[in-house]
Amino acid sequence: MMLVNGRPASVLPLNDRGLQYGDGLFETLRIRQGHPSHWQRHLERLREGCRRLGFAAPDAAVLETEAGRIAAAHPDGVLKLMVTRGPGPRGYRPPASPSPTRILVGSPLPDSLSVWRRDGVRARICRMRLSSNPALAGIKHLNRLEQVLARSEWEDEYQEGLMLDGEGRVVEGTMSNLFLVRDGMLLTPSLDQCGVAGITRARIMDIAAGMGIVCGQTGLRLDDLFRAEGLFLCNTLIGIWPVRCLEGQTLPVPDLVRRLQQQLDTQDP
Repeated sequence: MMLVNGRPASVLPLNDRGLQYGDGLFETLRIRQGHPSHWQRHLERLREGCRRLGFAAPDAAVLETEAGRIAAAHPDGVLKLMVTRGPGPRGYRPPASPSPTRILVGSPLPDSLSVWRRDGVRARICRMRLSSNPALAGIKHLNRLEQVLARSEWEDEYQEGLMLDGEGRVVEGTMSNLFLVRDGMLLTPSLDQCGVAGITRARIMDIAAGMGIVCGQTGLRLDDLFRAEGLFLCNTLIGIWPVRCLEGQTLPVPDLVRRLQQQLDTQDP
């Protein structure tokens, strides 16, 4: 099911700036028992992204109603919510009075997610690097060419690829955030220059604080990953995926990671 500005549709105007320039944002939500999970967290990140791109966020009540229609059609599935600046004339200059476009798409939940959650995943280091831009760091904008090119580097022999910035700092996976375990602490890359500040990443940091686990955001290098006591990936759909193998090196899965999985599951409806 797909809604464009509240109406069933499968096309966009050719002059929509989301299509022409990637001028917009998106959120990916897990639908559980007919309800989009952690709706307020996603809505807050969407609002922040709209603020930073310089156009008004859609009305929250309208978005919630439309999300409910998608959730009713996919009660145990995935909702992708996109907001673009809307149609505009030729050229990069944004229209003075934009009319944002709302696009909501529902789809089934992929079958393999629970298997990788239990068994862990194989990951690699991507050759493609992320560009640094503090003005866009953290938000989930529609410009995903770096991730597309990174994901094209392998077939199905890995479940995820890790991306570095131009200075060689580890930032995130192509579709996930990253944590490592060191001396009983959690460390996750700082996202002040690039990367997406994931909803599940924030939830895990909150959970860790509640469990009395120290969690820091810092600059990480490849050596830090290979020396870690454990690594895991996270996003809204996968929850937590332990990394069992990185570039052919086998990694342990600490008990701390399994405890975090359990706590994360407990918070979900």
